[in-house]
Amino acid sequence: MSGTKQDQGGRGGAAGDDPGNGDENRLIAERRAKLAALRESGPAYPNDFRRDALAGQLHASFGERSAEWLEANPTRVQVGGRLLLRRVMGKASFAKIGDRTGQIQLYLQQETLGAGYQSFKNWDIGDIIGASGALFRTKAGELSVRVDGLVLLVKSLRPLPDKWHGLADTETRYRQRYVDLIVSEPTRQVFRTRSRIVRYLRDFLDALDFLEVETPMMQPIPGGAVARPFKTHHNALGLDMYLRIAPELYLKRLIVGGLERVYEINRNFRNEGVSTQHNPEFTMLEAYLAYADYRDLMDWIEKATRGLAETLYGTQQLTYQGRPYDLSKPFRRVTVEQAIIEHNPGIDPLSLRDLTYLRKRCEQLGIRHEPDDGAGKLQIELFEKTAESALLDPTFVYAYPVEVSPLSRPNDADPFTADRFEFFLAGREIANGFSELNDPEEQAERFLAQAARKEHGDPEAMRFDADYVRALEYGLPPTAGLGVGIDRLVMFFTDSASIRDVIAFPQLRPES
Repeated sequence: MSGTKQDQGGRGGAAGDDPGNGDENRLIAERRAKLAALRESGPAYPNDFRRDALAGQLHASFGERSAEWLEANPTRVQVGGRLLLRRVMGKASFAKIGDRTGQIQLYLQQETLGAGYQSFKNWDIGDIIGASGALFRTKAGELSVRVDGLVLLVKSLRPLPDKWHGLADTETRYRQRYVDLIVSEPTRQVFRTRSRIVRYLRDFLDALDFLEVETPMMQPIPGGAVARPFKTHHNALGLDMYLRIAPELYLKRLIVGGLERVYEINRNFRNEGVSTQHNPEFTMLEAYLAYADYRDLMDWIEKATRGLAETLYGTQQLTYQGRPYDLSKPFRRVTVEQAIIEHNPGIDPLSLRDLTYLRKRCEQLGIRHEPDDGAGKLQIELFEKTAESALLDPTFVYAYPVEVSPLSRPNDADPFTADRFEFFLAGREIANGFSELNDPEEQAERFLAQAARKEHGDPEAMRFDADYVRALEYGLPPTAGLGVGIDRLVMFFTDSASIRDVIAFPQLRPES
């Protein structure tokens, strides 16, 4: 259209994709010059504008109102947000601004705004503005604000990425999440959904009379899981401390104290690799309840998973990464040994606890193992390498070997196994739960065995926690405990391929 200027977003590529890009540097220089001029004329970052309406609320309340109704019932609003689009057409222009709820169109006229209209023509996509005026409907039928007051609140110094392509580089999306959120509605939706998932889980447990608690992030003895910790130092105490790898042992101390039903949703830290499924800092839900066992927890997970699907999407038929999942069917339950047999054709079911046979089998498959690994550890190595990724539909795998379950209660009928399960969905472990070991003497023996592994060079083995044993000596009632990986759960319910897509600021190497 002759005489029309459309500005819909980026100019010169994605912000941050190429810091040395000459065109981008020129645009930044131009915007800095505009900011300098603003400083000369008064406050460059005013803070006296207050909006009284949000875009989404306006569309919800007035989206069905006719042009005639809006004219007969004048409604004045003050809206504010980031300038995302504009069409400058001589003496009249259209623009769109975005806030946390959506976008609203602005209609601006030189006749109404005077000098403010000329200022607007010099503003840039990405600027944050405030606008006042009355609602009306354009000839094209779009709900809009007829602006009679306009203010520039924040000058954006960097151009946004192209509207249609967003941030093309994946690492830049993670590193500059603030830009990713500005230009990508799907990214914003992921984090809204994450918040709803956490809220649902809180409501689920609160309804069961659980108490939400907080336990130490820095611990003198890292415990509650088999993992390598991050180490730090407390100067005032002159004490080496560790970022927690799990809150488990502290939460069970609270059960000893009589709280009986407790949970915590918070960060854990494990000094291990980074991948599409692992981040060194991650969010866990851990819950413990007295007078229950691991089977109760499996029932709860099944109920909560279906409830989440219904709450988020109104259906139990979901798709993840192109594959359909029917959460309405009973979740499968299979033992570790059954899973190994199913996914290892030709394996001898009668030799799954024979150490010599398991070592030979691992060697044939190229699975690394240590000389002091027992049959239980070798079973889990086989399971993780051959079966785990194939567990796509919701599956509980139970009867884990006691050897790899140092805090779990042994099964009364089969002491080789523990009353423990892991929950798998889409080939990933989502949750781990078990009946808690509450025999203080056996727990002390397990800690000693773990300490021996550590002395032989296992960096993930547990340390001996004398205070926890002392707590057990006061008496831990029969208890079941559960850990749920929030990040992986969010991955499934947002159809995200990588854990970095569901963590606002994932760990990355420093920029070069």
